Amino acid sequence: MDTHQPKVEPTPETARPATPEKAAKKHLQPYSGYYSSGVPAHDPELTETGPRTPMGEYMRAFWHPVCMSIELTDTPRYLKIMGEELVAFRDKSGQVGLLHAHCVHRGASLEYGAIQERGIMCCYHGMVFDVDGTCLKAPYPKGEEKEAERFAGSIRQGAYKAFERSGLVFAYMGPPEKEPPFPEWEENFTVAPGDELVAYSNFQHCNWLQVQDNSADNYHTMALHAGKNVVDGHYQGTTFDEVGAASMEVPPDMQFVPIHQGRGLACAGARRVNQDRLFIRVQHQALPNLSLHAYTSEDGSARKHFSRLNIIRWTVPVDDENSKMIGWRVMGPGIDTRGVDDKSMVGYETIDFLEGQVAMRRPERFGKYKLEDLPPIPPNHRERANYKEAQYAPGDYEAIISQRPIAVHALENPTKFDAGLYMFRKMLRDALRGSNPMASGENYAEWLRSAGGAPNTYCSGNVLEIREGATVEEEVALRRRVTKQIVALLTESDAMRGEQRTAFVRNGLDAIEKSVQRA
Repeated sequence: MDTHQPKVEPTPETARPATPEKAAKKHLQPYSGYYSSGVPAHDPELTETGPRTPMGEYMRAFWHPVCMSIELTDTPRYLKIMGEELVAFRDKSGQVGLLHAHCVHRGASLEYGAIQERGIMCCYHGMVFDVDGTCLKAPYPKGEEKEAERFAGSIRQGAYKAFERSGLVFAYMGPPEKEPPFPEWEENFTVAPGDELVAYSNFQHCNWLQVQDNSADNYHTMALHAGKNVVDGHYQGTTFDEVGAASMEVPPDMQFVPIHQGRGLACAGARRVNQDRLFIRVQHQALPNLSLHAYTSEDGSARKHFSRLNIIRWTVPVDDENSKMIGWRVMGPGIDTRGVDDKSMVGYETIDFLEGQVAMRRPERFGKYKLEDLPPIPPNHRERANYKEAQYAPGDYEAIISQRPIAVHALENPTKFDAGLYMFRKMLRDALRGSNPMASGENYAEWLRSAGGAPNTYCSGNVLEIREGATVEEEVALRRRVTKQIVALLTESDAMRGEQRTAFVRNGLDAIEKSVQRA
């Protein structure tokens, strides 16, 4: 559990009573808002990601997606990532650049620059910069070419290495001498022929950590994504109740297991589909901000062993009060066995599986827009035209951003079902403080190299033919035992690759099924 609490010094006017007993009585009595009206400070160690902050420095040790490829048009794209003002562009030779926004000459923003055959030209005085920050041209008068060359060699625009992959632009914003391998999870983020990576990016009006917390909170689906909780049937697009499994509305029995020497967390939830089938979904949280999810629309209607990646996403800080969910939907017939995924609804500020993931609920635009035709992302979640519709049928976006721009951990009262996100926060803190040196940026990079840059994920969806226990006590013990066996099986298979690993895990799941059936 995450026990770090920011210290808030009381004033004489706000100090609590002298004893815990009196304090508890005052806070628990009816209409006690007065005694809980103070808001402590947020946790800066984990939430602030600007340059030279602990979390900012840790995050800069990793590759992150910063925008979608479709955002690179014939004009530069202004971005803010981890508090830094940046400009992304694709020059006419096809190279991708990610430069500091403000020109090193006089500070004009390169968002107004002109993209060149090689590099970008500042609009103010015509300085031209290559994608690595080299000044290619300093526009001195004719006859002063040597002085122009000397000046160009004396300056360099801040730049970060960037490249495109399957519709996303990735960047490394840390020290160039410490650049890690790009993590090719499962060798290419897909596991079967026909799998396709479909890029998307959803803006979140809140701190990055509460968005990441939501990935480790597998319990909320039973309430937030349940059609029965939508006000008076005011559905707004898809919910799990419409495209997912009824079993997703069943409170899951969760087990959380640190994996990869504390570099990640397996979040395994067991849900009873019916008295004959048990649905166990394992999600994978990887430090610092990656999450990998199994099939989102599993209905449990058929036996299934080792179904794999359906969502891959990074939670990328924009600044301390804004962030992006950016990544891929993995689509293919082997994944989407029910045929409900919709590629045309996945993209910039859109997603197919849950309308309430994004700020801009505009289904009529899905798959039919040009980027420049989209309305701007609203500056505040309550300024949306469809704010009342969101109140009727809130989704992840509303639940996450409404925790305040930066969630205040000191005010939380967690249950045991929140253990996953608290464990992940602790893993982050251990990495920052050196309590787990295996999770440091340098050791993480070395681990990636030792795995050939392609470590395995624990992500899997499994529908097992396991009959319900005769009593409540037997059922609880049964599902917890099976869940732990599955995570142990995935751990045992971690040294294997590809089809060898798949066969090993599926054989192991068969054995687990049979052992329970014989018992």
